[in-house]
Amino acid sequence: MTGATGIVAVLESRLLTILVFLPSAAAALLLLFPRSRTREAKIFAIGASVVELALALPLWSRFDLHSGGFQFTETATWIPALGISYSIGMDGISLLLVLLTVLLTPVSLLFSFDHVEKSARAFSIAFLVLETGMIGSLLALDLALFYVFWEVMLVPMYFIIGIWGGGRRIYAAMKFFLFTMAGSLLMFLAILYLAIRHRAVTGRWSFLLSDLVTLSFPTMAIQTLLFAAFALAFAIKVPVFPLHTWLPDAHTEAPTAGSIILAGVLLKLGIYGYLRFALPLFPDAAMRYAPWLGVLGIIGVIYGAFVAYAQKDMKRLVAYSSVSHLGLIVVGIGAFTSAAVTGSVLQMINHGLSTGALFLLVGVLYERTHTREIADYGGIAGVAPVTTALFLVATFSSIGLPGLNGFVGEFLILLGTWTSVHRWWAVAAATGVILSAIYMLSLVQRVFWNPLTREENRRLPDIRASEAIGALALVAVMVWIGVRPNDFLDRIRPSVEQVRQSVATRKVAATLSRPSRAERGTPRESGSVRQ
Repeated sequence: MTGATGIVAVLESRLLTILVFLPSAAAALLLLFPRSRTREAKIFAIGASVVELALALPLWSRFDLHSGGFQFTETATWIPALGISYSIGMDGISLLLVLLTVLLTPVSLLFSFDHVEKSARAFSIAFLVLETGMIGSLLALDLALFYVFWEVMLVPMYFIIGIWGGGRRIYAAMKFFLFTMAGSLLMFLAILYLAIRHRAVTGRWSFLLSDLVTLSFPTMAIQTLLFAAFALAFAIKVPVFPLHTWLPDAHTEAPTAGSIILAGVLLKLGIYGYLRFALPLFPDAAMRYAPWLGVLGIIGVIYGAFVAYAQKDMKRLVAYSSVSHLGLIVVGIGAFTSAAVTGSVLQMINHGLSTGALFLLVGVLYERTHTREIADYGGIAGVAPVTTALFLVATFSSIGLPGLNGFVGEFLILLGTWTSVHRWWAVAAATGVILSAIYMLSLVQRVFWNPLTREENRRLPDIRASEAIGALALVAVMVWIGVRPNDFLDRIRPSVEQVRQSVATRKVAATLSRPSRAERGTPRESGSVRQ
């Protein structure tokens, strides 16, 4: 009994560390599997991801709803000479994204069980290492540690696209890699500057977020450059228009499981990074350029919707719909009211569920027909009724039908934006909501209810149990959020208010510490900030 109690105590005290490194430990064990034991390797990987999900679920009930700060924190010295620490923790924002990650990973691996045969063991290893990178990025409270996990994500996704993708997989993988790496290098330089600045001010090295947010900057120009480096890295990851061009190619060429996890989690890390790091570290610059962020979000909403409607490939249509939906999330972050930011965080989860389900179901159709051309379908609603029903629910979720998750997030974003000083953003963004209904319902009509003209589609097999389990799990959460949104909003709101309060406090502190014009002895300073 004592031994069991000790194990439980260790699990509770180091739960976040276990969540970060369990997938990589499972990946290391997969190296011991003979290459011929493909099926066993797949089952082991799925089992490890399910264990990860089971370990993460208690965080939901143990999370303190009244605290907007970090919980379950763990800290240890990593590289003391440079002040780099292993510091992790979660708030309400990262809690939901971690739970989304541990849900989508087994869904993706379960779908791949019957559809990935080439180097299946290596595919499973890549996915598990990717999960470590994603969860580590969401939990890191040290900027050096965050950067390590941020880069860890890049490598397995590059191989997932480049090895198991479609005909133009090398081109898509290289484009994804180069875009992401370019932004990451600029962010790395900015992180180094912050650490050097902290050492110059305090006499010691530190990469901890809690230490770096106390820094002031010599001029507004320096803060703007540092903010631009962080914002560019995160904008590429989202991706914000016009930095989105890598996304349709990556989605189109990636295997279905890769598209699920790319749309479901990786894109959200750009928004998460902006909220977690760029806003608290550089509040003046972030608020000064928030109108630009909102305008780019509006362009992304409308542009993505129109281009999605013009697509002939189902996967590219869903990919461009992501550009539009993520543009709406960016608008909410730019408006920066409590309702808009809360809606944006919830909509990150909603988009991961609905778009992940759409990519899964497009993959179901592709694996049976080996075509994604919309014109090659039609009339399959009566042939594959379960697939059709699941696709309809995912579509209704995506377009924001009341009673499902998408409605809650979109409503909060539009309401919060309407109450901000940028009221016209809400009007422009609402057109994107209308356009999303047009192109998504048009897709459903053409694929499932148009005349059945291809004889081979009359024998189209319906969704398998292994595929349906993942889709049904996502649908269940869509309905849960739509019916009981406060279960999720109660966990988000305190953390959102903490971020907003941090930005307000930093702006006030910067204003108080800034010398007056009389003290500077000059009538006007070009680096002054209009508050």
